Amino acid sequence: MKIFFYNTLTKTKEEFKPLKGNEVRIYTCGPTVYKDASIGNMKSYIFMDTLRRTLKYNGYTLKHAMNITDVGHLVSDGDDGEDKMIKSAKEENKTPLEIAEFYTQKFFEDFDRLNIDTPEIICKATDHIKEMEEFVQKLIDNGYAYETSSAIYFDVSKLDEYGILSGIDLRNQKAGARVEVDKEKRNPYDFALWIKAPENHIMKWESPWGLCYPGWHIECSTMSNKYLGEVFDIHTGGIDLVPTHHENEIAQSKGCTGKIPAKFWMHCEFLLINGGKMSKSLGNVYLVKDIIDKGYDPLAFKMMCFTSHYRNKLNFTWDAIASSQNALNRLRDGYKRHSEGNEKIDENIIEEYKTKFQEAINDDLNMPVAMSVVWDVVKNPNKSKQLANLLLDFDKVLGVDIQKENEQKNLNLPDEINNLLEQRKQARENKDWSLSDKIRDELKEKGYIVKDTKEGTTVERI
Repeated sequence: MKIFFYNTLTKTKEEFKPLKGNEVRIYTCGPTVYKDASIGNMKSYIFMDTLRRTLKYNGYTLKHAMNITDVGHLVSDGDDGEDKMIKSAKEENKTPLEIAEFYTQKFFEDFDRLNIDTPEIICKATDHIKEMEEFVQKLIDNGYAYETSSAIYFDVSKLDEYGILSGIDLRNQKAGARVEVDKEKRNPYDFALWIKAPENHIMKWESPWGLCYPGWHIECSTMSNKYLGEVFDIHTGGIDLVPTHHENEIAQSKGCTGKIPAKFWMHCEFLLINGGKMSKSLGNVYLVKDIIDKGYDPLAFKMMCFTSHYRNKLNFTWDAIASSQNALNRLRDGYKRHSEGNEKIDENIIEEYKTKFQEAINDDLNMPVAMSVVWDVVKNPNKSKQLANLLLDFDKVLGVDIQKENEQKNLNLPDEINNLLEQRKQARENKDWSLSDKIRDELKEKGYIVKDTKEGTTVERI
């Protein structure tokens, strides 16, 4: 079956075919490990996970590299400010290495909690300093970079087209905003490849240009080239990486090899919080741990991500997580009921379900449509082990552990309320609507409002 992905590079949905045989080579921009990864960050990695699982479901093998940025990412997207690793090390009174190890471990703990399929190659920036230095030297040799008193800069004017990914028109750009004013730059949009370290800078390495440290963008070009070759199949990341980081990756790779490094560029949209931006100043930067601490299965967040296409913004609210938890519970209950059934299902019906599911995921990872097929299987009145096995097959892509037993509890609610909710659930399953309404009214008298939605039941305190 054909697969189609939206390509940010061409701004169109295109049929995907691997460049080489049955192997798909992917590069994903990984975390800068200076603080906890937010659920906004994790939305991008859930997209990455769905992409991996979809390609595997279609029978492809993967060679997938993801970097760990443990040096070089400055606090701004330009060439100014402190390195994020050093800033965090000072704040926490630790070495940059200790900071990197601590937050890398926490990052992969969240991968486990969200059942995210880990790429085959994990590569740290600090393990590739020599390769980055050689890459910079080649850019100088090819005439695409120049040295100043503070850095080695990439000369964007030497490219036939800078802005091919984001659509930036340099002729109409002025210095300011992310365009740094530096008298030694030949062009305002030139960016640092290699930065000459001040005397008191913690992380620095010997190089032909003195004690230096790498710029943020150079690491991804270097490591994708090393592990995947000059041109590979897919490059993924968050939508925020398009105008700066990924644009500069393309520039560097073209300067070094004359080629755009990836055939497909795929980007995940932002996560909103209560309809607005996630921000420390607003106190709404949530972690996977926060979801767990409120009593929800972290995989409920994954279910929530499946309610929207990866290229659309997704709005996070606690009501939405409660609804997604109910949906996850219903999915697991539905699997269990089918696994206990003995009815025979026509194989043509099974194949029809499977075809519709695969068509959805192969249409640019259209998870909302794929989930509609999943719910059709769950709701099938004929309870059958065949349908249970089909749901298990779908879970190869979903990765939400549908075989897990639901915990019969509602977070932060008294046992009395949980018991009433369980009684009401049984009443609704038995289609005893009178009893269901009676229990709902009793819950309201006790200070709780019950809402029944197509995703499940939610409970709110009055």
